Amino acid sequence: MLDEKLLEIIACPVCKGELVYDKEKDRLICQRCEVYYEVREGIPVLLPDSGKPLQEENS
Repeated sequence: MLDEKLLEIIACPVCKGELVYDKEKDRLICQRCEVYYEVREGIPVLLPDSGKPLQEENS
């Protein structure tokens, strides 16, 4: 689980938009870019190249 204060200040590394925390899957979602970023050992991996398309999940 990520700290609430951290969630208030982090942004998408590509578009600088808001990230939504998915507690069930422990990841951060950028709805504007349609990608998600993994959280590993409580640390968000927010490198621009680390975003994974949300569409892959539905395939």
